[in-house]
Amino acid sequence: IMPTDDFTRFPLQMWQRVFSRVKKAVVFMDDRCAETLHWNGGFAALLEAGARNLKQFSSFESCRVDEPKAVFVVSTLLKGRTVDIIKDIISLSHIQYCVVFTTVAHSVHLMANNVTSDMDGTPVFEQFEEKLCEWMGNMNYTAEVMHVPVVFAPVSQQLIITPIYEHLFPLLTQDLQAINANRPEKKRFGNLVDVDLHSLPAKLQVEVKSLASALNSVFEATCTKEESFAVGPMSRLIAGELANHPQAKNRRKTAPNKASIIFVDRTLDLTGAVGHHGDNLVEKILTVLKPLPGHVTDVQVNMMELTSLQQTTHSENTLAPGCLAQTQSPAAKSLWETMLTSKHKEGVLEVRRHLVEAASKEKLPIKMSMGRVTPEQLCSYIQLFRSSWRALESHCGVLQLGLAVAQMLRHPRLPRWDSCLAFERLLLQALADSDFPTVLRQLLPLMKPCGGEGSSALGSRLGEDECGPDELILLLVYLYSLADEAQPAGNEQQEEEELEKLERELIGALTLVVTRETDLSPLLQKLTGKCCANPEELTNERVHSAMEEMFETLRGLSHTRDHLKQLHSVYASSDGVHQATYRPFLRQILEEVFHPDRQECPDIEHMSGGLTDLLKTGFSMFMKVSRPHPSDNPLLLLFLVGGVTPSELRLIKELTASLKPGTQVLVLSTRLLKPTDIPELLFNTHRLQPDVSL
Repeated sequence: IMPTDDFTRFPLQMWQRVFSRVKKAVVFMDDRCAETLHWNGGFAALLEAGARNLKQFSSFESCRVDEPKAVFVVSTLLKGRTVDIIKDIISLSHIQYCVVFTTVAHSVHLMANNVTSDMDGTPVFEQFEEKLCEWMGNMNYTAEVMHVPVVFAPVSQQLIITPIYEHLFPLLTQDLQAINANRPEKKRFGNLVDVDLHSLPAKLQVEVKSLASALNSVFEATCTKEESFAVGPMSRLIAGELANHPQAKNRRKTAPNKASIIFVDRTLDLTGAVGHHGDNLVEKILTVLKPLPGHVTDVQVNMMELTSLQQTTHSENTLAPGCLAQTQSPAAKSLWETMLTSKHKEGVLEVRRHLVEAASKEKLPIKMSMGRVTPEQLCSYIQLFRSSWRALESHCGVLQLGLAVAQMLRHPRLPRWDSCLAFERLLLQALADSDFPTVLRQLLPLMKPCGGEGSSALGSRLGEDECGPDELILLLVYLYSLADEAQPAGNEQQEEEELEKLERELIGALTLVVTRETDLSPLLQKLTGKCCANPEELTNERVHSAMEEMFETLRGLSHTRDHLKQLHSVYASSDGVHQATYRPFLRQILEEVFHPDRQECPDIEHMSGGLTDLLKTGFSMFMKVSRPHPSDNPLLLLFLVGGVTPSELRLIKELTASLKPGTQVLVLSTRLLKPTDIPELLFNTHRLQPDVSL
């Protein structure tokens, strides 16, 4: 079997522990655990295991009188708000048997309770069991509390994500300022690279330690000895924590399997994350279709075409949406793999092929047509399945993926993808010949409020291919992350003054664009702190200060690679023959790792625990001690802290096959990215204070 199989099977093995306890129980689960379950068999798997119902983890939920058993699955510490909600649910119910699963290890609970010594047993969990019995009203009732790392979601054969840590993102310059603000003058950090784990706020320490503990549990279950490497400040903290994990030392002595794991900070390449160069179906589907409520990595697929309902605004709410996570059907799984890692055109052809095959199998009257695949053609194939309930049921996975593609292809916002791509290409070329303010100035004419020039009419931009505010923000991130690649102006001070003046103009123009929107996108609602979709309540001042904060963050983006010695550019300027191009950071890392000469790259830092390594480096002055290299092992795990895009998955797959066939590469990441996720993670995430219920 492939070494990666053990890793992709691990998430479901952890859920089996939960399933073994849910018989006849009402299960209460928070959103992040629910999203993890969604990719591990979903609600159906819980029902099959005998659960009576699945409810949201909320103080407004409870069990009925005839439901004496409850199971809680939470992604947080058993402290603070989490404890309050469990208590509320129990006090509204008549529970006699209660099981609580937390994804946070007991050792991290000890740290969160300021207990430094290693204690025998699980005292924090035992105390909580007593509390549960108190709340149930009888000390003889049954309460169990345990840790189970249900944090991994296998999205494909090549990708495992961690929805529990979907908001974990590498720190930025202003986070460093916030960390320094609480430190004495002499002990302030000059750079993010210098920050150590203990200097971080308690909540972020909990987050990093729980992630390292979850990764350790994977290596334990797969009997793997790992060598950890890191690229970027946040990656160093996680890799260092994993290397020094107290339970890992014994495992590393005896584990028969070997793997290398390289942690990479997403912030080292934001150009690739917000760019529209990814010629990929899934990236576009995630961008234009609405997200599934409470989810980050899946969307709502409208299932109307499979019914004879009339399309009205009301009928949309009567029908449960479909989704992309098709974990049951082998045909749907194989189609999803193709959609995820092939080019747009190949993906669309594969969708048509699967639909034709399914229809032929069911002897449905399909009219074959060659040539371009259109959304109408896909829908006409899908509608054939309406006539047979059995056919519908056996192919519903493929049908949902087919519908997702058809709905993306005819979505009014799709043309904007190509507009963004065209602008990005122009900006890339401009960087080669101009200083940064000159290139940035090219964005000003794009900042037109809704309704066009001089008209006071508030219009909607939906369906136009011109850039809306979301796309303008993406272009700004794209450009600022490449700012260092621009030609330097003759006079540095003059360039700085010009940039400040230009930024004030851009802030003014963007403020006008946003306040004139008739319909705030989810991103704008989050950025402006207006979670109502009612733009009339948006004041100029509020938008203006949100834009000022945004530009403060943008300023720091061009310096994220400053500390690197070799991989400090993701840009290749034009040489007269070839145009200027973007060079993905991951491509450069893999080229280093799989280089036939096994050169040592100073930026891919080997992180390992303990004194022996220090001694080795000391001795290496006298003896030849070779350091571990990421390509030493048959399995390479790439962990992207802050998300990975579908186009990068394709890149990794193709590069591995060409540079070092036979090596297995498995991608782990906090989430699967679409371009608009990045502004949210940059401008609207409490990176230093994650929600761990402290």
